[in-house]
Amino acid sequence: MTVYASRRERMRLRPTLRLRLTLLNGILLVGAGAILVLLAWLLVGDALHPADELQAGTQVLLSDGRRLDALTWQTQLVDRASRELLLKGLLALFAIGLIGIAGAYAVAGRALRPLHFVTATAQRLGEETLDQRIRYSGADDEVAELARTFDAMLDRLAGAFESQKRFVANASHELRTPLAVMRTEIDVTLSDDEADVAEYRRMAKVVRNASERANGLVDALLVLARSEAQSGRRLVRKVPADLATSVYNALSAVKAEAERMKLDVTTDLQAAPVVGDPSLLDRLAGNLIENAIRYNHLMGKLWLRTQNVDGHALLVVGNTGYEVDPGDVPGLFEPFRRGGWERTGSRGSGLGLSIVRAVCDAHGGTVSAVAQNGGGLEVTVSLPAADTTPVVAATATVPRTKGLGVAPG
Repeated sequence: MTVYASRRERMRLRPTLRLRLTLLNGILLVGAGAILVLLAWLLVGDALHPADELQAGTQVLLSDGRRLDALTWQTQLVDRASRELLLKGLLALFAIGLIGIAGAYAVAGRALRPLHFVTATAQRLGEETLDQRIRYSGADDEVAELARTFDAMLDRLAGAFESQKRFVANASHELRTPLAVMRTEIDVTLSDDEADVAEYRRMAKVVRNASERANGLVDALLVLARSEAQSGRRLVRKVPADLATSVYNALSAVKAEAERMKLDVTTDLQAAPVVGDPSLLDRLAGNLIENAIRYNHLMGKLWLRTQNVDGHALLVVGNTGYEVDPGDVPGLFEPFRRGGWERTGSRGSGLGLSIVRAVCDAHGGTVSAVAQNGGGLEVTVSLPAADTTPVVAATATVPRTKGLGVAPG
C-alpha cells in the first residue's frame, strides 16, 4: 500500500520547477507569436488600399468577367487577406507553441537533472552513507555551484559525524575507567570479611579520587560542549575582559602546585583587552597553565606572556618538560589526546587543549603550539583585541622560591 501510494504521488501533477519553467516558456512563446500575428493582421488591413488612388466610380474587371466597384473589390480583398492571415497565423502559432513547449520541457528536464540527482542523493543519505557525493561534471553554471556546495556540506557533515563518534567512544572509555575503579574497590573491600576501618578508609579515598576524576571529566565535557556550541556564531555573553587578568587568576589557583614542583615562573603580563565571555577566557588560561605545570618536570621552567599586537590580544604559555614529537602537536588539540609520556597515563582528561581551541573558535581567534627543543611546548593564543587604549604593564620575573604573587599589568 505504501509503495502504491508513493507511486501515485509521483504520478500526480505537481507544480514542479520543470513544469513552471515549461509553462513560463510556453506563455512567453505563444504571447510573442500572438503579438506578431496581431501586428501582421493590422499591417495587412492598413497596407491593402489600392483603390484609394483611383477615381471615384472606377470599376475593376475580375478574371471571371465580373465588374465590381473598386472600393467594393478593395473591401473584399482586405477581408479575405485578413481571414487567411489570421487562420494560417493561428495554426502556425499553435504548431510553434506545441513544439516550443515540448522543447522547453525537454531542455528544462535536462537542465534540472542534477537537481534530481541531488534530491536522490539526499534521500539516500544516512549515517552509514555519508561517503556518497554528487560529483557533478557538467557546465560550470548555477547547478554546478549547487552540486559543489552540497558536496562540501556532505564533507563537513561526514567530518562532524566522525568526530562525534570518536568523541563519544573516547568519552565512554575515559568515564568507564574511574567507574570500574570504584566498583572494583567496593567489591574487593566488601568481599573481605576481615576488612577493618583502615581498609574502608583506604577504599573510600580511592573511590573519592575516582569520583573526582569522573566529575572533572564531566565538567570538562560540559565546557567543551558549551564552547563548541558558540563556535562560529555570536557568543551568549560578551563583556570587556583582559587576558592578563585571566592569567593572574589561573596562576593564583595553581600557586601551590607550582611551588611544590619548584618551577621557575617568568611572566610578562601586559594589557591584552578582549571582548568575550570571561568565564571561558579564564578556563582557557587555566587549562594552558595547568597543562604547562602538569606536563613539566621538577625545577622546570614556565613562562607566560600577554600583549596587544596589531589588533590582536596574544597569550603565550610555554614550559619545559617531556619530549613532544612535532608531528604529534596538531593532534594534541583533539579530545582525549595527550603528548609525551602522558599519552597513556592517567593524569588529566585529555580535554585541556580541546577546550582551549573551542574557546578560541568561539571568540573568533586561533591557537597554535610549537614543540620546544629539549622538551616542552609553547602555545600561542591570538584573539581579536578590544578597541581600547592599551595600558603598559611592567615585566616581572618570579623565582621559584618566592611563589607566584604577580599582579596583572
